[in-house]
Amino acid sequence: MNKRVLVVDDSDDIRTIVLAAMENEGWTAFGVDDGESALERFDEIQPDLVVLDIVMPGMSGTDVCREIRQMSNVPIIFLSARDDDVDRIVGLEIGGDDYVTKPFNPRELVARAKAIFRRVETGGVVHDGAAHVLKHDKLTLDTERFKAFWDDQYIELTKTEFLLLRTLLRHPGRVFSRDELMKGAYDDGTYVSDRTIDSHIRRLRSKLAEIGADPIETVRGVGYTLAELL
Repeated sequence: MNKRVLVVDDSDDIRTIVLAAMENEGWTAFGVDDGESALERFDEIQPDLVVLDIVMPGMSGTDVCREIRQMSNVPIIFLSARDDDVDRIVGLEIGGDDYVTKPFNPRELVARAKAIFRRVETGGVVHDGAAHVLKHDKLTLDTERFKAFWDDQYIELTKTEFLLLRTLLRHPGRVFSRDELMKGAYDDGTYVSDRTIDSHIRRLRSKLAEIGADPIETVRGVGYTLAELL
């Protein structure tokens, strides 16, 4: 299926490289060189993916992402010249789905785009009959009864463990920072340390491992993710 990709970068050379890589996959790619134009083009073409530079004159990529997230859940891959954990975490926290550091291999960027499309089309969360039931391959969560199952095998979890797993399950393949996981598990504004989140995740993984499951992956320096394919 043809995909529409919006490429936003103020560098003519990088924009040309990314456009060519996307078009070589048979996708339709559109390029703009600033944030304001990105939002205008976004409304016009309704892309399936946005490849977005972070540092641009005028409106930054993070500001563009925030504007897009107010109206769409379209996947966003950030591009950045800085391999900085803080930048990476901020990008993911405001709604980015992936983060690629310049210089990059265009084939790797395309591979990441394909992974996102695959997750959206076949590997994402499925609502099974009722809005409160979430499924991802072998993993099922009933968010009303706070029950979790792996291949129909019940997993006994605490409320916090359940909410952490629910946060991860809503976006398989996306890397969540510890702050994001904290917000998902403590919706009353409670603040806990990174070490506390790590402890909860460790116990959650232990319970999953007891039944032969290990879907949670650690992304060093960033946080945790639920495997796209289980």
